[in-house]
Amino acid sequence: MTIEDILKSDIQKAITTHFDISLDDILLQPTKKEFEGFYTFVTFSLTKATRKSPAEIGQTIGSYLVENSPVVGGFNVVQGFLNISLKDSTWLELFNDIFSDQAFGTFAANGQSVMVEFSSPNTNKPLHLGHLRNNFLGDSLSRILKASGFDVVKTCLVNDRGIHICKSMLAYRELGNGETPETSGMKGDHLAGKYYVIFDIEYKKQIAALIEQGMSEEEAAKKAPWILEAQTLLQLWEKGDEGTVALWQKMNGWVYAGFSETYQKIGVSFDKTYYESNTYLLGKDIIEEGLNSGVFFKKPDNSVWINLSEEGLDEKLVLRGDGTSVYITQDLGTTELKNDDFHNDRYLWVVGNEQDYHFKVLFAILKRLGRTYADGCYHISYGMVDLPSGKMKSREGTVVDADDLVAQMVQTATDRTRDLGKIDDFDGDEAKLLYNQLAMGALKYYLLKVDPKKRMLFNPEESIDFQGHTGPFIQYTYARIRSIARKAEQAGILATIPAPEYVLKGAERELIFTLSQYPSKVADAAREFAPSLISQYAFELAKVYNQFYAEVSIFSDPDQDAVRLRVALSAAVAETIRKALGLLGIEVPERM
Repeated sequence: MTIEDILKSDIQKAITTHFDISLDDILLQPTKKEFEGFYTFVTFSLTKATRKSPAEIGQTIGSYLVENSPVVGGFNVVQGFLNISLKDSTWLELFNDIFSDQAFGTFAANGQSVMVEFSSPNTNKPLHLGHLRNNFLGDSLSRILKASGFDVVKTCLVNDRGIHICKSMLAYRELGNGETPETSGMKGDHLAGKYYVIFDIEYKKQIAALIEQGMSEEEAAKKAPWILEAQTLLQLWEKGDEGTVALWQKMNGWVYAGFSETYQKIGVSFDKTYYESNTYLLGKDIIEEGLNSGVFFKKPDNSVWINLSEEGLDEKLVLRGDGTSVYITQDLGTTELKNDDFHNDRYLWVVGNEQDYHFKVLFAILKRLGRTYADGCYHISYGMVDLPSGKMKSREGTVVDADDLVAQMVQTATDRTRDLGKIDDFDGDEAKLLYNQLAMGALKYYLLKVDPKKRMLFNPEESIDFQGHTGPFIQYTYARIRSIARKAEQAGILATIPAPEYVLKGAERELIFTLSQYPSKVADAAREFAPSLISQYAFELAKVYNQFYAEVSIFSDPDQDAVRLRVALSAAVAETIRKALGLLGIEVPERM
């Protein structure tokens, strides 16, 4: 049993003994910092049944706990809040369990499997800042769910076909002059993105010219030569035209090589990649099945629809009258394919919140169709990322490319670290590794510390600050502790836990309590699909350790039991920080 379990059980015994009441659930919360104690039980809900004041109830329960609970050392009551303190022997026993458990914070396999689909880029442009939030969320969720006992499959659905791809192809065909990544000195994904921007520039010129000839803007947008030619290219691709397919394969090949380099740089990988070019025709058999069962219905123009008014939605087109698919058709088919491939218990889609309605419709249709996996489908919706300079637009070339941003972050980390002058003894490779660890730590932490559902502003300069709520601050705390461990090792000081009679300092109790919260934070983050909970925990643990470091002496205390305990506490904090940041995909430096 955990400390919380013991406390809940003993509180229930106190309530039963004195008031002859049994509660369905005993709720504990952390004690507010301004009061003594670590766990708080709120007594207001018992006033009606006991006909006693909240404070009187708290006194009665607190007195019982001190006399009868093996873990409680004291209490105080503030109105209806019973604040509970633990015995030092209890804290030491708890820390001993943490210190001796190499798997601390990692749960045993639960027999459940989950698929996390994320990234899902288009092959007409490089990954950008918005993709980074998506990738970091998906990767971190995968790590958190795995630590929580799930068998995890990471997948990516690449959008490698469609009119947007044909726009890049057309611009390259007409104006590329045989340019390649090698001749241009550009990564392949950046080269494709260059021609996507060129298409938009030329397309707008054509629209303007048609408007000057007297055509309306709406009509000009539809009849501009390049948009018509891009539509023709798409038709040729769908028919398997040899030249069109060859151009598509060549440009996509460049993009995949570029993506691979970026994924490696940011530490993201996938177990399975699906391609829309292989899946875009899926789902029509499911539509036919739904028609036969009465889930869907046809309109006079032969289009197929579903009425989702019972779910609070509206009518939704699932197949056009000419028999061609819409996005929901493809998603129904692709989801069925993924389930056939892996038979997971849960399916997660990490997709921006502009698709909230789409996923509500998808999941509602799957339930109507009686798919057994429908209840295990979740949309991990997240807000967009803005820069201080404003919103980004791919076709106008105003996005911040992921590669450029990573390079900028590495340079900033390099400059900041050199300014501090603390790594003069690092060799070139060691310094380069540190700069990259700090850059990616700053970038990932900043994008993951915010609740995924919130739109956010990314400030590169602020993210890499060595003080404050940042990744480098936590990384620096880890490196500081590792230097303490090296000093202890050189001095022959062993990390041990003293006898139960040892009297803890307040900072030591606070540190053990914060450490003890790690498993529950992992469980909460997995249940709520929220890496931000791990980010907040890692920052809190680093803060509490730095306060501990300021308040107590680690090596100069005359009590050697205290020295050995503090070395052990430091080691446990370092390991927990390493694990927590690892769940965010962040590496920790041994020296800074």
